[in-house]
Amino acid sequence: MPDGREVTTIKVLSSLKDVPAEQWDACAGADNPFVCHGFLSALEDSGSASADSGWLAQHLTALDENGTVIGAAPLYVKSHSYGEYVFDWGWADAYERAGGQYYPKLLCAVPFTPASGRRLLVHPNAPADMTDVLIAGIAQSAEKMRVSSAHITFLTKSEFDRCSENGLLQRVGRQFHWENRGYDSFDDFLATLMSRKRKTIRKERAAIEEQNIEMIRLTGSDITESHWDAFYAFYRDTTDRKWGHRYLTRSFFSLLHERLPDRVVLVLAKHDGRYVGGAINLKGHDTLYGRYWGCIEDFKFLHFETCYYQAIDYAIAHKLAWVEAGAQGPHKIQRGYLPRSTYSAHWIADPRFRDAVQQFVDAEQREIEREIELLSQESPYRRES
Repeated sequence: MPDGREVTTIKVLSSLKDVPAEQWDACAGADNPFVCHGFLSALEDSGSASADSGWLAQHLTALDENGTVIGAAPLYVKSHSYGEYVFDWGWADAYERAGGQYYPKLLCAVPFTPASGRRLLVHPNAPADMTDVLIAGIAQSAEKMRVSSAHITFLTKSEFDRCSENGLLQRVGRQFHWENRGYDSFDDFLATLMSRKRKTIRKERAAIEEQNIEMIRLTGSDITESHWDAFYAFYRDTTDRKWGHRYLTRSFFSLLHERLPDRVVLVLAKHDGRYVGGAINLKGHDTLYGRYWGCIEDFKFLHFETCYYQAIDYAIAHKLAWVEAGAQGPHKIQRGYLPRSTYSAHWIADPRFRDAVQQFVDAEQREIEREIELLSQESPYRRES
């Protein structure tokens, strides 16, 4: 077991198979399901995140003198910017119009997952400067590979600040999250809303019953392969209609269930004896993370019920502090999800390009802060709440 000894080796791994799951997870901790070995390896082993899909693994690990992993970072060489949710297409276009080559780049992130959490994974007994070691390791890897840039996305605020101290550019975004303020029931939550908003939500939930839709929540061994078959059809329908690209393979969901059965909360909607829609959530220490949703028939308000209200119900019942419902969506405000900042950090090789990006992110941050302030004024909560 590491005991605060100095790092002796930095290793770059081309697969999660090259690191013992228990050593990786000792650094990742139990707070966030997305950085654990089971989730990341399911993405790799299913072919969802692979060299063929533009996610070439180059995971960073720091070892002590006994060869034990005491620091890690999920790291990928990217040949595009799909599946990231921190958008840099404009940066790529500007740099290439100026004669540079933006791709490939390095990305420290969880593929296809805009959920905040630690990205610089440090064992509790690692040296105090391990986070700095990992940041430096990412920058050094980028220099060695001669890529244009390295990016760390959806990291924690403390990691964000540490990256700034190490000279990385800071970028702020925003999402909409629901906070559990000690509610004992969904009605307790509704009681904190303004009357008009409360009535709207009750009307939307009543419409689900009026359409004879049964809502089912499943986790652990209650989920079967037939449930995953149904859900994958919903996921496939959504990606085909909205994005035109399926990031996740069918086998990913089976591997996810095999490796993290008790972290998955699957919400399914049933009508006339068949499943017609669903959403997948993953459970962290104090947060429920909404991920993918889809349906194969149109029902009024089904999206709101499946993705937002069922998640709130589950969080209240299991005393979780937060629900993160994923990217985008100011419409979530009226369902009790308020704006919160998200964070990313960026290393840029070309100093002239770095200066241009710095100007951009400074201006963008001011705009995001104004937007959050304005959106917060649209809160559905009663003022005394």
